Amino acid sequence: MRNILLSAATVLLAGTTLAGSVRSAELPKGAAHNIVLVHGAFVDQTSWQPVADILTKKGYNVTLVENPLTSLAADVDATKQALAKQNGKTVLVGHSWGGVVITQAGNDPKVSALVYVSAFAPDVGQSLATLAKSGPATEGAAAIHPDAKGNLYIDPKVFPSAVAADLPPEIAEHLANSQLPLNHVAFEAPVDVAAWRDKPTFYVISTKDKVIAPEVQKLFAAGMKAQTTEVAGSHASLVVHAKEVAAVIEKASLAK
Repeated sequence: MRNILLSAATVLLAGTTLAGSVRSAELPKGAAHNIVLVHGAFVDQTSWQPVADILTKKGYNVTLVENPLTSLAADVDATKQALAKQNGKTVLVGHSWGGVVITQAGNDPKVSALVYVSAFAPDVGQSLATLAKSGPATEGAAAIHPDAKGNLYIDPKVFPSAVAADLPPEIAEHLANSQLPLNHVAFEAPVDVAAWRDKPTFYVISTKDKVIAPEVQKLFAAGMKAQTTEVAGSHASLVVHAKEVAAVIEKASLAK
């Protein structure tokens, strides 16, 4: 999956230096230097690679969290471990299911701002299962099914059009056939913290999303009183519109 997503990054962001390169720019005065990126279900942390590449080139210290996707607690723990390694103010960012994770993990004192990208945004006592029942049904949500072990997948035949319609077809199809499952216990676990209540919050709405309806994303953003930005992208907008997403994260790094 890593090579496929890096190929997508190369195609869509030609000329962008890969993450891990030497910092080549000074950050604005007062900016949070650290960015922690939390991925969603069905994909791995390399879904954030195009955004990470842009931010690394600009001088940010970027960390990609590798969620086990076995439970909410496990993913929150992985995120907290990443936060523990940060030195100073940190922007915590979540995509899709990652929004649930950062809502729970984002009360860490190092976290100076939260950014949700096409993400679920629960309040205290709400789970992904609760949120999935709100708003209009979507093609992507209807295609999520459990296997015999209770692990959730998106129907591979539906995945390309529902999740990644604006990625090259061969990449979308590969992602569909190499999904990382989300355990059903994660789907059902409620959060007992809503970090967005106490942190500056930003939301990137994907207006062509067929997993989380744009109308629902707008409701999430309004409920959190988040600063919003719209991109004309699919649920995979973090790849296709990486430059716009990175710009929102940069803005969040200056939040007070």
